[in-house]
Order: sequence, then structure tokens, then C-alpha cells
Amino acid sequence: MNPIDATDDATDAVVEARMRELEQDMHGMYLRHGTVFALASAWAERYDAIMALVPPDKRAAMEVRLARIGIRWGVMPGSRVTVELRVSDIEALARARRRPRNS
Repeated sequence: MNPIDATDDATDAVVEARMRELEQDMHGMYLRHGTVFALASAWAERYDAIMALVPPDKRAAMEVRLARIGIRWGVMPGSRVTVELRVSDIEALARARRRPRNS
């Protein structure tokens, strides 16, 4: 194995471990940091610490992953909607609910 590849693998393992720790600790961060500013600061510190470990060629993908976590926990801007509901889908659902059920 090339020494550079071994270093990349070790870095990837550390980054993945930090990502797992972050996801597992998000609930605790909410409990420990009583204000939105304290929570935002804690998030920014963790975000920066993880990004500092990421090689330049993998930064874009890691930013996307961190953004998803941040959106899910409300510390980054973005929509939490995971599926698109078209108006026609909602209308069809409403019609189905209005139909009498046969017993």
C-alpha cells in the first residue's frame, strides 16, 4: 500500500469518527447550550474542527454532509422537507379520505 493512501485512509477514519461523534452529540449540544448563539458557536466550532481534518479534494462532499446535519438540527439554513408533495398528490389523498369505506 502506498504511504499516501494509508494516510488518506487514516484521515478518512478520523473524519468519519468525528462525524459520528457530532451526530451523536447534537442532542446534548442542544441541552448544554441554552441560547441560540451558544448553540451556533458550538456548532461552528465542531464544523470548523471537522473541516480542518478534511483534505482539500474532499471538502465539497463534507460540506454537503455537514449541511445536511445542520439543516436537520436547525443550525444551518435550509428546508427540512425530504420529499416533494405536488398539489395533485394532496388532492388525490384528500379524495381518497372522503370516499366512504365499505365494511
